[in-house]
Amino acid sequence: MLDADFFARWMGAVAAAVAREADRLTELDSAIGDADHGVNMRRGFAAVTAALEKEPPRSPGAVLALAGRQLISTVGGASGPLYGTLLRRAGKALGDAAEVSPEQLAEALGAGVAAVAQLGGAKAGDKTMLDALEPAVATLRLGGDGAFPAAARAAEEGAEATVPMLARKGRASYLGERSVGHRDPGATSSALLFAALAEVAG
Repeated sequence: MLDADFFARWMGAVAAAVAREADRLTELDSAIGDADHGVNMRRGFAAVTAALEKEPPRSPGAVLALAGRQLISTVGGASGPLYGTLLRRAGKALGDAAEVSPEQLAEALGAGVAAVAQLGGAKAGDKTMLDALEPAVATLRLGGDGAFPAAARAAEEGAEATVPMLARKGRASYLGERSVGHRDPGATSSALLFAALAEVAG
């Protein structure tokens, strides 16, 4: 079972990964976006960890809800609302339970991903964060030993698969054919989310 401390450590691991990869995320975004994804995500997750340290929530759902609120209020562009919606909706799905199972987390993240798809009007294959999130959640739902590392691998493979795609949503879609050959920054940061989950799960 996973408690609030596990979720807080997960968000801390995401913050560390985003800080480590911020320059790479911004470099990817400079090719097909606003060249600010890494900077924005680093600021957002730094705010998340500061908020969690200041007033540690008592349930997994509350950790995710707080993280989502912080991202919406501190991250510019589309990333804040999208990541904020992902985590807030997942937190809402988990409710007030003090502990949740990996299966419950998978279902909650599935609800979060569905909310992201609805908000952004995107689907898998559009060269967005959904290309990493959807296969990761599908893998997590399979459960079993090694579900977290397997989900992290699925997210990374999904992010890599965006390279040959034509962007159909977001700023990258304005580039048309020129978006082909570039890895999507949102899918890349989404893969970090699952890599951090696997890291904390050990």
